[in-house]
Amino acid sequence: MSLTACLKPFGAAIVAWAALAGPAYPQQPPTEERCPRMVAQETPRIWPAGLRLAAVNQGEVRLTYIGHSTFEIESAAGVRIATDYNDYVRPRAVPHIATMNRAHSTHYTNNPDPGIAHVLRGWGRDGEPASIDLAYEDVWVRNVPTNIRDWGGGTMLHGNSIFVFEIGGVCIAHLGHLHHTLTPAHLQEMGRIDVVLVPVDGSFTLNVEGMTEVLRQINAPLAIPMHVFSEDTLQRFLDAMGEIYDAERSNVPTIVVSRATLPVKPKMLVLPGR
Repeated sequence: MSLTACLKPFGAAIVAWAALAGPAYPQQPPTEERCPRMVAQETPRIWPAGLRLAAVNQGEVRLTYIGHSTFEIESAAGVRIATDYNDYVRPRAVPHIATMNRAHSTHYTNNPDPGIAHVLRGWGRDGEPASIDLAYEDVWVRNVPTNIRDWGGGTMLHGNSIFVFEIGGVCIAHLGHLHHTLTPAHLQEMGRIDVVLVPVDGSFTLNVEGMTEVLRQINAPLAIPMHVFSEDTLQRFLDAMGEIYDAERSNVPTIVVSRATLPVKPKMLVLPGR
């Protein structure tokens, strides 16, 4: 059966997304820690300049778009993270942390590099949600489980995670292979988001209308597209988001972000893959 034929059952629109998002993600009582983390509860840390592996200052984070859904995220302490780490698109350097999602083989691998200190899979065993809360050097990583469609048009519970990274006080959400809009519980678990990494393919994840609603829900000042399959779909997405975001295209795949340099008016920044 062709891929197009396989995808036809996924054509049900917002009603199907609501079914995906709602009952399978139980409402949970609020927890005390949200992004940003309450750093006053942490032991103060000093990062000598001579030990820094990346040219990133305190209070900054560097994002490099590698391609597809993979970003390399670097902290002031030199911690490297690779998102949706897989066998096809990888950063040149072995990351300290690799996050994965389950939807397709371009979003995970069964053979991660043995040098990775923490391999974080965004799905649990036997349909249970993944539960990730990792503090590593100057990085905090956690997940918000969401559901995905299976190839038969049904629902695979907790097959995707929105990974939330706090680095230098900047809160970054990688939406992964998101298949539905978000519930109040999802948004509460995410907390404040400064930068959202958003799939814009318009078919394999959410269509333009659905992803537009998600971005309105999250309300981040900076959005960076990923999972881009063609210039046409990217431009259609940018056009649809014109009422919310000013679009800007960069000539380089890397940006350094801090709380102080976040755009005053929401911006959609297109980075070329490296």
